[in-house]
Amino acid sequence: MTSFKLAYVPGATPAKWVRTWGERVPEVPLELVPVAAADATGLLRAREADAALLRSPIDRDGLHAIPLYTETTVVVVPKDHLVAAADEVSTADLADDVVLHPLDDTLEWAALPGRPAVARPETTADAIELVAAGVGVLVVPQSLARLHHRRDLTYRTVTDAPQSSVALSWLEDETTDLMEQFIGIVRGRTVNSTRGKPQQAPAERKRPKPAPERRRGAARKPRRR
Repeated sequence: MTSFKLAYVPGATPAKWVRTWGERVPEVPLELVPVAAADATGLLRAREADAALLRSPIDRDGLHAIPLYTETTVVVVPKDHLVAAADEVSTADLADDVVLHPLDDTLEWAALPGRPAVARPETTADAIELVAAGVGVLVVPQSLARLHHRRDLTYRTVTDAPQSSVALSWLEDETTDLMEQFIGIVRGRTVNSTRGKPQQAPAERKRPKPAPERRRGAARKPRRR
């Protein structure tokens, strides 16, 4: 059976689009494929997914990408940290903290805030464990803070940190009818939208019926004077 494979990076939330797909294209199952942020474009190029929800920066070589939304950046801290008393902070407020920088970090830093850790954690999940242990703090997109939520941790908005954008991406030479369907769903097109559907040929204009021919020998009505 034909299926549509959608890869998604940690923190991306495709659920609402999956529901809409099930309503509009029930005959084609949508298969979700979780993938690490660094592996998303490789999965597309290997044709192991039809499309992917991935994070910037994106290597666009041979790929289409539609930006979907930009996330708020937050700092994850223990609940008793000084930062927890504020509604939002700046990177300058983190100057005295050890700021963890995991190898799978999705933020593009010109200069890292705070003090560097002795070593970089392998993953964001590992970094969260270190925050809980009191080793340092972690700056991430808000969806990742929610994904790795713990009762002993909280997070606050960082006003001047770089932000991460989420995009829908697919191979340039794989814009199929199913791909067009999914693009329409993501962009919020209604079910009656004709975008991406084959256009019907315009109806032919009706030709006027020719006047009936006059039979030879038929009597003509005399004109009135």
